[in-house]
Amino acid sequence: MQLILSRRGFVLGACAASVAGAVPAMAIARSALHVLKDPNCGCCSAWVEIVRADGFDVTVEESMGTLLARYKLDNGIPQEMASCHTGRIAGYMIEGHVPPADIRRLLEERPDAIGLAVPGMPYGSPGMGPEAEREAYEVFLIRRSGSTEVFSSYGAA
Repeated sequence: MQLILSRRGFVLGACAASVAGAVPAMAIARSALHVLKDPNCGCCSAWVEIVRADGFDVTVEESMGTLLARYKLDNGIPQEMASCHTGRIAGYMIEGHVPPADIRRLLEERPDAIGLAVPGMPYGSPGMGPEAEREAYEVFLIRRSGSTEVFSSYGAA
């Protein structure tokens, strides 16, 4: 049996393949990211705008003090990994000024982990000043055991 592929069939097949390849990326971009943050924190608001501009669907809940700290601990964020705001996306926790590219990579790779953290507030991380003046920092993967490992590194600018 001989299969003859028409030009129309080829074009339709190529279109279908390109759409199928884009669907996972679109699903990641539209994943709901729920963020708890202090209502008075400007850097948290700047980070939220950065991830929104990168295509994430972000909702914000204002929280502060011991309530926010308790939320972090209850969701597996070790105290030494804490930062100013905490997000949840697709079952993962996002702590601090994590770059959108690292969130996407986490969602694509789907490791067995609690999530990602950028402890503290490193200057030049997303929402913390110009990237051109960035200090070196690392994004950590928080394992379910509570251990951490470097997920990605950003050198000083």
